[in-house]
Amino acid sequence: MLINCVAYQNGVKLADLDVEEISNYLERKDCFVWVALRDATNAELDKMQEEFGLHDLAVEDAHHGHQRPKIEEYGDELFVVMHIVEEAQGELSVAEMSIFVGSNFILSVRNRSTQDFLGVRGRCEREPELLRLGSGFVLYALMDAVVDRYFPVMDELESQLEEIEEHLFDKDAALANIAQLYELKRKVVVLKHAVLPLLEATAKLHGMRVPPVCATTQEYFRDVHDHLARINATIDAMRDTITTAILVCQSTVSIEQNEVNKRLAAWAGIFAVATAFAGIWGMNFQHMPELSLEYGYPLALLAITGTCGYLYYRFKKSGWL
Repeated sequence: MLINCVAYQNGVKLADLDVEEISNYLERKDCFVWVALRDATNAELDKMQEEFGLHDLAVEDAHHGHQRPKIEEYGDELFVVMHIVEEAQGELSVAEMSIFVGSNFILSVRNRSTQDFLGVRGRCEREPELLRLGSGFVLYALMDAVVDRYFPVMDELESQLEEIEEHLFDKDAALANIAQLYELKRKVVVLKHAVLPLLEATAKLHGMRVPPVCATTQEYFRDVHDHLARINATIDAMRDTITTAILVCQSTVSIEQNEVNKRLAAWAGIFAVATAFAGIWGMNFQHMPELSLEYGYPLALLAITGTCGYLYYRFKKSGWL
């Protein structure tokens, strides 16, 4: 679906265009066309390829979708893929934005995304002195908007981790904590897969050699790169913390099981003594010295009870019961 198609000249909006008018404005000096599509059909992408002269391989990637975040050069043009990470009802979903960038055009295609980026266009139009830099600045604005939306997701994941850590040593909560930590780790990996490849790709847009379309906006892409580096560092720290927390929970489970085993062993020892006494005095021999005692039975019970009581005292004192 076509969201908008607008022509700009010297940082100022000229007109909203029909698709058939694009080629006319591309011929104008200091003019570029900005087109935004959402869930584009094959026919729409083919039409855009015809209007902008897009490379076949880049269009094929946009057709198929489910690409790794990347930045590829095709002559003087760029093809950028970014993941849009969205959270809804406690679950993370990944949408995709493909961007085609040339010296006089920029085409963005969003797939499977519920978010809109109308605010990016408004921001650019309010800064004509920056919009005058052309399609390179629009690419920066779109990338900056995508990266900025990683921060709330990251903050929410950090909050979930802190909440789990507060209950890390609660009694009988280890197994539940492990389940929550593994679910959180899965979400962190989703964010990692969106951030790390884009971090590596963005390094191409500032420094020694950059694509011509980004030559005048290197410092802006360096800012995006810094944001991605910070997010990536935080993600790595979270992954290490989650791994450590899982090990702590596993150790807690082992300790709890060891405590149960100690109690079982203590009670087994107590009953083993009672069983030994009962087994000896329960033998059916004709001549046994205890059989003739008048108070043999109560004395036997007293001996069993006393021995078991002493064992219970010793086990209790040593922390086994």
